[in-house]
Amino acid sequence: MGQFSPMIDQTTAQQPPTALGPAARTRGEREALKLEKRLCRHAGQAIVDFNMIEAGDRVMVCLSGGKDSHGLLDILLKLQARAPVRFTLVAVNLDQKQPGFPADVLPAYLQSLGIEYHIETQDTYRIVKAKIPEGKTTCSLCSRLRRGILYSVARRLECNKIALGHHRDDILQTFFLNLFFGGKLKGMPPKLTSDNGEFIVIRPLAYVPEQDLIDWAAHRRFPIIPCNLCGSQPNLQRQVVGDMLRAWDKQHPGRIESIFTALQNAVPSHLMDAALHDFRNLQPTGIADEQGDKAFDEEPFAEQAATIPLASVINKAAGNHAHM
Repeated sequence: MGQFSPMIDQTTAQQPPTALGPAARTRGEREALKLEKRLCRHAGQAIVDFNMIEAGDRVMVCLSGGKDSHGLLDILLKLQARAPVRFTLVAVNLDQKQPGFPADVLPAYLQSLGIEYHIETQDTYRIVKAKIPEGKTTCSLCSRLRRGILYSVARRLECNKIALGHHRDDILQTFFLNLFFGGKLKGMPPKLTSDNGEFIVIRPLAYVPEQDLIDWAAHRRFPIIPCNLCGSQPNLQRQVVGDMLRAWDKQHPGRIESIFTALQNAVPSHLMDAALHDFRNLQPTGIADEQGDKAFDEEPFAEQAATIPLASVINKAAGNHAHM
């Protein structure tokens, strides 16, 4: 079976021909080209690291109309054009009949790309409004309905992979939400089986910072559809955690990258989950182990400036959102 490759050195293959040489490009054009290379490199590397796409895959790309899913489709199309393995993409949008949803926008855009796509129309908005009391959050029921419908569409379209547009910041926010409010060391995996066991769900943008997607959406002028058409309240806890991470990134550059790297370097023997490490039956082996306990040694860390008190960051962010 063929192997996917990020093809990092060929990320300009999709660039339109131009009479201008590299030296004659404007600064904006050079920055856009660098951004495209970075996006393709990050997505390609994530696909390779987690073996997300293989030869013969039929990938359903979930397109909500937001910047992230637009960026996901755009980048996957670029990688598909030069990947050494053949796979197919089909863009899928779910029209949930939310008031004000511009139903003509995405079909027109997808037709202009000349790619395979499917618009699924299901009036989940009416179902949610009928079952959820006024003032209560609708997101939980809505997401369950949406998930079931998208699984059905993937089955009908004979897709074996489902690609979602979650990026690096989403993954970090989910980790801290579970840590602060769920009592779990749990994040958002780059690749996992769907909860019904039928499909593989992939997140090719797992290494991509959100700001890069914001900049790319502006450059590409995607037809963005707002995400608040249903009138639901935003996830305030996620916003608070997002504000905390942005504050850390601003005051301590490199901290976000370090935390993200930590998600890929778990040491079960140094945590407290007996399901992951057999503490109960642990016996001395007489063999030196680099991962063994160093007893009274201090863990060596890089020198850093004074840290931001976590509680103050969370409380400040929560206070700001309370007045919005």
